[in-house]
Amino acid sequence: MNPMIRPDLKASVSAEEWQLRVDLAACYRLVALHGWSDLVFTHISAKLPGPDHHFLINPYGALFEEITASSLVKVDGQGNIIGDSPFPVNPAGFTIHSAVHAAREDVGCVLHTHTVNGIGVSAQKGGVLPISQQSIFVLSSLGYHGYEGVALREDEKPRLVNDLGGNTFLMLRNHGLLTVGASIADAFLAMYLFETTCAIQLRAQSGGGELVQVHPMIVATAQEQAAQVTRNLGGQLAWPGLLRKLDRIDASFRD
Repeated sequence: MNPMIRPDLKASVSAEEWQLRVDLAACYRLVALHGWSDLVFTHISAKLPGPDHHFLINPYGALFEEITASSLVKVDGQGNIIGDSPFPVNPAGFTIHSAVHAAREDVGCVLHTHTVNGIGVSAQKGGVLPISQQSIFVLSSLGYHGYEGVALREDEKPRLVNDLGGNTFLMLRNHGLLTVGASIADAFLAMYLFETTCAIQLRAQSGGGELVQVHPMIVATAQEQAAQVTRNLGGQLAWPGLLRKLDRIDASFRD
């Protein structure tokens, strides 16, 4: 039996929690499918409904491609595991995610990656450049957070939250990328744009020629353009199709 499947869990949680578990497990699988995972060392979290500020996060040590709805770990704001999960959680993951969830009531999902493209651009002094259509959506809601070592210290939380502010995108200098969204689908779409922006920038720079930058006035209207492109659905426009793709590949994320 797959050790990442806990067959009795579904019956013990609400329908709303189970749906969040399925969507979050799908997000982990999609991150793996796109090549954004860093073995077991990054993390995605989803806030559970209710006043307790509980959220779901990955079982530490599991590959993203094997995470299931029932294997996700429920934790509280102090890092205590809720329930009888046999799995531990990543302490650095808890530090980052607990800080954002505590500060941003509008955030339902936090997604963090350590991709080669993301870290490559995060190490550039100029950060994200306005040189692609994708970049304008990132630049319209982007913050930067300076590197302070592996995110294990409580005292880093207020600085990280302050640097994120009300933005959707946060570039962690020399470290990676972070996105937030009201839903799991929104956070995933944001990361897709962020990662694509970084990949395009590195490829454009590798050509060695002078880069053409997008006019600042276009960047200033990016949020309005995004609403039109997605028909005000945000990540939900693409999410059902992504779930169908996962179902064709391996539907075990639903277990």
